[in-house]
Amino acid sequence: MKQILYLFFLCSVTYSQAQKTVLIAKNLIDGTGNVVANPVIVIEGSKIINITTKNHIPKDATVIDLGNYTLLPGLIDMHVHPNLTTGDYQVDFLKSSSAAKALQGLRNVQDLLKAGWTTLRIAGDGDVGFADIEIKKAIQKGLFIGPRIYGAAHYLSPTGGGGDINFFSYEQNIIADGLIADGVEEFRKAVRKEIKYGSDWIKILVTGAFMSAGDNPKNVHMTLDELNAVVDEASRRDVLVMAHAHAAEGIKMAAKAGVRTIEHGSFIDEEGMDIMIKNNTYLIPTMTVGLFFELPKNDSSILSKAIEITKNATKQFYENMTLAVKKGVKFGLGTDYLGWPPDFSAKEFEEYLKIGMTPMQAILCATKINAEILKKDKEIGTIEPGKFADIIAVKGDPLTDISELQKVKFVMIGGKVVKQE
Repeated sequence: MKQILYLFFLCSVTYSQAQKTVLIAKNLIDGTGNVVANPVIVIEGSKIINITTKNHIPKDATVIDLGNYTLLPGLIDMHVHPNLTTGDYQVDFLKSSSAAKALQGLRNVQDLLKAGWTTLRIAGDGDVGFADIEIKKAIQKGLFIGPRIYGAAHYLSPTGGGGDINFFSYEQNIIADGLIADGVEEFRKAVRKEIKYGSDWIKILVTGAFMSAGDNPKNVHMTLDELNAVVDEASRRDVLVMAHAHAAEGIKMAAKAGVRTIEHGSFIDEEGMDIMIKNNTYLIPTMTVGLFFELPKNDSSILSKAIEITKNATKQFYENMTLAVKKGVKFGLGTDYLGWPPDFSAKEFEEYLKIGMTPMQAILCATKINAEILKKDKEIGTIEPGKFADIIAVKGDPLTDISELQKVKFVMIGGKVVKQE
């Protein structure tokens, strides 16, 4: 019996030892605002247990020496749509089953993981079912390797709003890409349904949108009573709300109602900024999607509305975002990912520099601050003992060349290496 127990003990020790990994690199941007030279990160299982020096490397650890590379926390994108397309998404979503979207969405989130995005918040997806929630569950069960996923299965929209399909005749019984609700009780029920089937955020379309046909992003579509009902219903279940809002008045209404984040915020005014600061509301400006609209290949009738509005609004939008940074509005970082090449998403960092942020501030938006928005800052967002080992590495120094984040060479999530070039 003693021999059996002894063998079991040896096996347990061996298993524990096999789980220890050490990362060595030239520099560490730890996500708290600090830069650490010659870091040695000790990982056991899925968690970071120590940040030390080369003189204190555990003898039983597997060492990964990344030489002159720079380590950073895994990036967090707060606004992605893995199941949408870069084309006519309002029609394309009708062409595939929910199962087909789950397969495509899984591929997309895995590609984003390999590009350094270890955590994603889904901002609603064009699907009649809950494909993105099923992707999240499959990853959590260990069926597939993928990023950490939070977010909303659908975006909630009133009839005729940005989540509705407004270009078919009334005889056609078309299912909209958003979840349509009108009035306080319908919005309450929609929130309950979202939470019932796995959404851990609620996404609402307070105003019109750039990409959807038949609506105006400068119009406010939801009433104040509807907004208050959504936030109240979600908060009673400890679920946060993100609000798509372009129009200045819609931004003010949403911030006063208590949403956690404003998505886009294109036409925000100074009063809206002050309200956001007062209510501790975060801004996710999603600037990469505007860059995508400007690409020559997107000069098509399908995206003509989005392209035209973007051209007319870009100058004012960047001026608004610059003022918001100066005034102290809290920024997170999200891209509005629509299935483009995953490395393209990190262009968001370059745009943050254009509105007055330093490279370190931009990186903190995509790491520490995004983790705080998710209320997961005790688990992710920085490289510190006790947190998940979600770690990436780039060859150069992103503090001197932020474009290095478009060329991630090493990715680890929960202590598992998923990319090592």
